[in-house]
Amino acid sequence: MNPIQTPLIRKLAPVLLASTALCVAAPAFAQQQPAVPLGTLRVDDQAGDFGIQPRRDQGYVAPTSTSATKTETALIDTPQAITVVTRDQINDQGLVGLNDLVRYVPGVTYAQGEGNRDAIIFRGIASTADYFTDGLRDDTQYYRDLYNVERVEVLKGPNAMIFGRGGSGGLINRVTRQAGWDVENELRLEAGSHDFYRGTVDYNFEVSDTTALRVTGLYEDSGSYRDGVTYEKFGINPTASFRLGDNTLLQLGYEHFEDRRIADRGVSANPGGTRANPARPLDGYRDTFFGDPARSPTDTDVDALSIAFEHRFDNGLTLRNRTRLADYDKFYQNVFPGAVNAATQTVPISAYNNATTRQNLINQTDLVFYADTGSVRHTFLAGAEFGRQETDNLRLTGYFPGGGTTFNAPLTNPTINQPLTWAPSATDASNEGVTKLAAGYLQDQIELTSQLQLILGVRYEHIESEVLNRRNNVRTEATDNLWSPRAGLVFKPMDNLSLYGSYTKTYLPRSGEQLTGLTPTNRALDPEEFDNYELGAKWDVTPGLSLTAAVFQLDRSNVVVPDPANPAQSILVDGQRSKGVELSATGQITEQWSVVAAYTRLDAEITAAQSTTVLAGNKLANVAENSASIWSRYDFTPRFGAGLGVIYQGDRFTASDNTQVMPSFTRVDGALFYALTDRIDVQLNVENLLDEDYFATAHSNNNITPGGPRAFRVGLTTRF
Repeated sequence: MNPIQTPLIRKLAPVLLASTALCVAAPAFAQQQPAVPLGTLRVDDQAGDFGIQPRRDQGYVAPTSTSATKTETALIDTPQAITVVTRDQINDQGLVGLNDLVRYVPGVTYAQGEGNRDAIIFRGIASTADYFTDGLRDDTQYYRDLYNVERVEVLKGPNAMIFGRGGSGGLINRVTRQAGWDVENELRLEAGSHDFYRGTVDYNFEVSDTTALRVTGLYEDSGSYRDGVTYEKFGINPTASFRLGDNTLLQLGYEHFEDRRIADRGVSANPGGTRANPARPLDGYRDTFFGDPARSPTDTDVDALSIAFEHRFDNGLTLRNRTRLADYDKFYQNVFPGAVNAATQTVPISAYNNATTRQNLINQTDLVFYADTGSVRHTFLAGAEFGRQETDNLRLTGYFPGGGTTFNAPLTNPTINQPLTWAPSATDASNEGVTKLAAGYLQDQIELTSQLQLILGVRYEHIESEVLNRRNNVRTEATDNLWSPRAGLVFKPMDNLSLYGSYTKTYLPRSGEQLTGLTPTNRALDPEEFDNYELGAKWDVTPGLSLTAAVFQLDRSNVVVPDPANPAQSILVDGQRSKGVELSATGQITEQWSVVAAYTRLDAEITAAQSTTVLAGNKLANVAENSASIWSRYDFTPRFGAGLGVIYQGDRFTASDNTQVMPSFTRVDGALFYALTDRIDVQLNVENLLDEDYFATAHSNNNITPGGPRAFRVGLTTRF
């Protein structure tokens, strides 16, 4: 583990000092302002209990969120498609990671991620970086666990006005558990098929009326239905909360997380696929590892310190400040398959490894206040974000005996055991990069009448990127000044029904998602742009049951492609369009019957040729035209209940050349719940109840993951 170096702290000290000074000076600043700067300030509209983080949601429905607007806003009043996965849903479905979680989220699916990272697809656009923890950027490539999570918020469409660059098709924000008062402790132990063993603990201690401590922990040691694949995870996340007076709260947290697993790239496809007649993945290899599992380790270490401060003034002004200092150390190595040779019935195996370290320091300050101007009511947000991200990346190629970079394995035995040496090839990356951010944003949520609301916002970001290519000692620098607007209109014919329309925009600078993609040839090119147009409806049928619908169009422009007139040069084109419909139902139909249902129809395609094989009209990878899911839990008695889930995915292409396709599938899951006592529950989850043979996801035409067979998991939860 590489510690965060003193020079990084020294470079960022002015940012921290400025933020601290703002927090200290804010009370005096607020007192010096006119009592009524914009009409009549309102103090009574601060929704919810005092606290930086929300209390635990009851059941599957979360009525409000602070992430989408940075203010406590009801989801029905937010002009955007948002799915909140609550702690109760996570527990009932036995979810442990983001790949599991998004199965019941409309408009969102996942890619393989080369077996070493989260790779979620939002409205057709894949991302390895659009992940946040408590509203702050958490963008290194690794698998995130849910052991310390209170809820997970999935925001669809660009979100740059609130979250900054990226978030092109959407993003995921994990809201973590924090120390507090009246918090129930919990110990959960699980065991199941394929040597699955997992334990989590959540212990909260109230030191006094003003001080609380909490620790969440995880240990998992598991096998897999895939030969040679193992998982081991350890996490610990202590937090502390301090009430510094009636209106001031300080929260501190530190997480140490380790993930050790085998990078599994799945199986290849049958040879000979074309656009007109796509090939399918190889059948009969659900358990078989293509490559060398013993030489495909993935190691991730995360250390993150978080500080959150909130003060509410008597005149209605709220000040919030958050800081996240995180150190990431990631190494993965994989020995993986290529395209099958039909003539020899062999599959070429290649290898490489990659080491990445990153240090993030992100600081946000928000000011929220409420005001009336005549009959019009306002919720104002003004904020600033500063950050510095240092990234170091090194890739090496694997060479087999004899010096070759491939080993041809017979299809009858594609699991190999060959010695390897590691050295840089001519194209392997060795670079270091620094990204510096300074941003400011303004937003006004305007209640024009009791039925009509308007939200307007804009963010300005100044981003400086610098990348040193250590292979040739060339340093490349670029500066981006980005304006990201947001506009939304909400009409409420009834208090429990809203109709909305919205427009949002975001950018992806040429440094790319992982901040080291800047080169001398692309530095002068404009950033990629993403524009989202959305119409939707939200209906809270009852306080515990919500129905939503959204229709959207998401356009991706400034995509770099070779110039057809001069292939040595690059041009920018409007490269992709996603159009679709998302429907969802979440909550309680009756007191005993809970449901989570989703349907998505998505037309995501290439709109301009990007290569000789990725042509206009091709469909985007890992995206089904139709997908649906439903999870239903029914409690027959106060002590006994059962759950049933059905997941459907239509045909999906494995890559944007559309020459290989994963067939559609329907998977059924089940669960039984029994309360042994008022404080001890036992739970049985069954994945793939009918033992469907299917392919779950892909990274490319030759890296396709077979879905798992029927698997059982038993969990015991005690609350104390």
